[in-house]
Amino acid sequence: MCFSATASFGAGVILTGIGVASIRKTNKPSQKLFASIPLLFAVQQITEGFVWLSLSDPHYASLEKVTTYIFLFIAQVIWPAFVPYSIMQLEPQKKRNKMEYFLLALGVAVATYLGYCLVNFPVKAQIEGLHISYIQEYPYIVNRFSGIFYVMATVLPPFFSRIPRMWMLGSSILISYIITAVFYSDYVVSVWCFFASIISISIYVILFAFNHPNTQYSRTKKGSSDKPLVAS
Repeated sequence: MCFSATASFGAGVILTGIGVASIRKTNKPSQKLFASIPLLFAVQQITEGFVWLSLSDPHYASLEKVTTYIFLFIAQVIWPAFVPYSIMQLEPQKKRNKMEYFLLALGVAVATYLGYCLVNFPVKAQIEGLHISYIQEYPYIVNRFSGIFYVMATVLPPFFSRIPRMWMLGSSILISYIITAVFYSDYVVSVWCFFASIISISIYVILFAFNHPNTQYSRTKKGSSDKPLVAS
């Protein structure tokens, strides 16, 4: 989270609870990756908690480099490929559309590029007011386009999925990005993760609706199929 070490560690604990609850709602191995999104957010938030400590407490200064790299690796390398892939795994292969495959390929390309930059260009973190700013000296022109492609790979997949309630995930990611880009443009990497708890709650709701298709809570439009999409 973007305010303090305490806030980050607290968010990590809450996200862990949501993640465990989400995994318990799964009934197929193919659902595990999607259900683990809150747990990955938890690791990310706890890691940023240590980034806070390393920047504010001399006793933890030795952790600055490793925690900064771990945080950025999760944020910029794992997420763009993990989000589209985990959503695709919820659907049977025959139900997947070409756009989902395109977004997965785009996410893998973005993850590969940002991973290359993370290894080959200087990065550092610094506290600015109530936020952590991650300074990344990546090539400007290419990095500008990679940012656009990153947003496409992480925001669009839920909108092309046939899974009930998946729009909740897409909407929460999109709204959180817009708010962050407008009000915290200099701290997008850190502040966008502030909304992880909201996004993670939608994960739990989606899995509940997916695995309980005949409950009133999970029904969508009248006339829609009561049969769930099941991927083994």
